[in-house]
Amino acid sequence: MGIFSRFSDIINSNINAMLEKAENPEKIVRLMIQEMEDTLVEVRSAAARAIADKKELNRHLAAIEQEEEEWERKAELAIRKGRDDLAKAALIEKKAAAASAERLKFDYEQVDEGLSQLNDDIARLEEKLADAKARQKALLMRHTTATKRLDVRKQIHDGKIDDALVRFEQFERKMEHLEGRVEAYDLGLRKDLSHEFRHLETDDTAQKALDELKQRLEVDSPPPIPND
Repeated sequence: MGIFSRFSDIINSNINAMLEKAENPEKIVRLMIQEMEDTLVEVRSAAARAIADKKELNRHLAAIEQEEEEWERKAELAIRKGRDDLAKAALIEKKAAAASAERLKFDYEQVDEGLSQLNDDIARLEEKLADAKARQKALLMRHTTATKRLDVRKQIHDGKIDDALVRFEQFERKMEHLEGRVEAYDLGLRKDLSHEFRHLETDDTAQKALDELKQRLEVDSPPPIPND
């Protein structure tokens, strides 16, 4: 693919359409920017050559125009000296120089027109390049986020999480069953009378000790001082 064909494809491309069709947007963005930068370098080089061609044509044109004026001067000199033959020959050379000047002017205009188009295309390519670079970071972030979301969705829908939840519920049911078996041993059992009587005796002993402590505190306490 030639430089101008590739350049035209880039200039006329729709960045969004290219990215929508891409399987790997990160790679596409990098390649697109690299292609634009490489093409921009080549087109700038072509523009530099065109500028050099313009300058060279301008120099040749100036020399031809000077030659044309010189033959005009020689023809006038020959006429003044009565040498019509030389004057005729000088006018022929002048005409040839004028024809060469016209060809150089045409070439100059063609190069100048091409250079003007290159300048416009360079401006458009720089605009697209700036647009692609501005979007690059956001596009890569969106692609990374979308990829992570896709991985999560795949994990959710591949059944592993559902299987883990099922196993967790099964474990909970086993624990409930085990706890139920423990509680079942206490069902239907009669209360131990000896245990209850010991409990009553303990309460009586504690009450008796409390009463004795209260009486001792009353005896040991000094009588209250009467108010005047």
